Amino acid sequence: MLTSLLAQFKSLFSWSDIKRPWHIAVLAAVCVGIPVLIGAAVGQFALSTLSSLGAMVILYLPKTRISHRMVTLALCSFGFMVCFSIGSLASFNHYFAALALAFLSFGSIVITRYYGLPNPGSFFFILVSALAIYLPFDLSTFANNVGMVALGAMLSCGLAFFYSLITHANALPQTRVETDPRVNAILLEAALVAFCITFSYIVALMLSLPNALWVPISCAAILQGATFRMIWHRNIHRIVGTAIGMGVAWFVFSLNPNDWHLAVWMILFQFLVELLIVKNYGAAVIFITPLTVIMAEFTSANMTTEVLLQHRLVDISIGSAIGIIGGTVFHRTSLLKNIESRMNTRSSLSGRNHS
Repeated sequence: MLTSLLAQFKSLFSWSDIKRPWHIAVLAAVCVGIPVLIGAAVGQFALSTLSSLGAMVILYLPKTRISHRMVTLALCSFGFMVCFSIGSLASFNHYFAALALAFLSFGSIVITRYYGLPNPGSFFFILVSALAIYLPFDLSTFANNVGMVALGAMLSCGLAFFYSLITHANALPQTRVETDPRVNAILLEAALVAFCITFSYIVALMLSLPNALWVPISCAAILQGATFRMIWHRNIHRIVGTAIGMGVAWFVFSLNPNDWHLAVWMILFQFLVELLIVKNYGAAVIFITPLTVIMAEFTSANMTTEVLLQHRLVDISIGSAIGIIGGTVFHRTSLLKNIESRMNTRSSLSGRNHS
């Protein structure tokens, strides 16, 4: 028992031997950094963070030929805009916002799982949805905000094209687009995860948390784990990494940074996240925390940095706890498998009756 616990503890600090070209991290940092540098230059830093959000579509760049890369990024960009648009329109009411979050989470999980989209999978679609429902409802700024997200996504698509030419992406083998035939399993998984994410958001609202969006985002991040062990690891990594990352964020804001400084910090943090995310999730979270504080909380000037970061730790702890419960149901019980078996049986019987 002790040996097993020590092995589990040791695995939390292990570094993956996955190798990733350093220039991918540079590409991601440039895509996220250009909008905020422009925003700092024209005095619209807060608005430019929306373009940086859209630019994160670059994280879905597949290791395939140029044609497949561009189609993938274009479709992901469209998905970002759909999630942001629906989330923004539903933000006028908490109940409609929760319903929209459930719908967008379910849809993004089904589509990304069915087409086998690799990590980060559905996570950033859910993050975009959560950020959209968090923004104050204002139809006068709706088109402008959606346009800023679209511009960021377009920038990433353009830079991805030139990056692919430079790195000779067409020399890669031809890609076959394959889909996952286990439709019932995907639907059940999506329903469970969407329920947990929506439930976590409702809990945050019931507790009157000032930054309710980080509860469902944390829940979604935890449920990205492919196995129960990975979910536990992500939970510990996220909480510990966030606690350390809060110290990094406090240090950054203690320097009283201006817009230019914050833009440079964002570029650095994005670069470090992309380098570390394939090595150790906890190490990456240390820099994800200050990056997201700058992106999503910079406009919340009414709250001191110390109070803001304390709230973030509470939000992430609640979201992670709900994510653990959902992961336990998914990985440690046979509930979904039993339901899937019944659905498959009914489908086969229905097919025989029609034939």
